[in-house]
Amino acid sequence: MQTLWIALAAYLVGSVSFAIVVSRAMGLPDPRGYGSKNPGATNVLRSGSRAAAILTLAGDALKGWLPVWLTIVYTGQSPADSVDIAAAGMGAFLGHLFPVFHGFKGGKGVATAAGVLMGTSPWLGLATLASFGVIALFFRMASLASIVAALFAAFYAFWLYGLAPVTATVAVTVVLLVARHRENIARLMRGQERRIGEKSP
Repeated sequence: MQTLWIALAAYLVGSVSFAIVVSRAMGLPDPRGYGSKNPGATNVLRSGSRAAAILTLAGDALKGWLPVWLTIVYTGQSPADSVDIAAAGMGAFLGHLFPVFHGFKGGKGVATAAGVLMGTSPWLGLATLASFGVIALFFRMASLASIVAALFAAFYAFWLYGLAPVTATVAVTVVLLVARHRENIARLMRGQERRIGEKSP
């Protein structure tokens, strides 16, 4: 029962869409109405407000990190073998993808997934972020960097924890994250994917 309550609480935290909240607070257009129509930091950046994008990125990452960190503190368990910690991470991620506060239509979950990884293990989070950074630096495409980093995250999790609950959570997260990027993948294959910072026409 404890695992269920932890997952539910994490889901509610994850359901707060900072792209929408920040945009409304700063008087910007709803991110679901322009660009990729994705409520995430990359699309908010296309509004022309770098500050809004940074706040969105920080908020979405925080809501992934916080439930995992609180679960570790509350239970005293280790991520290596804890179902509760894995449930917290999955709950927060699913909350971002299917937010109850925003009609179950959420973002792609990249920043939230990064927060979950960082909360689970700083080494896991930093290694994944480094993978994202390298791809983003060379190709300037957030979608491509996200997909590649997600695949590496699954490898890193298995390397650190083996066949543990957290590894299964990361694997499911990777599948969902890649699935949410299916339109981006199609644009990448056509050579039409927008680059980081490119404004929506």
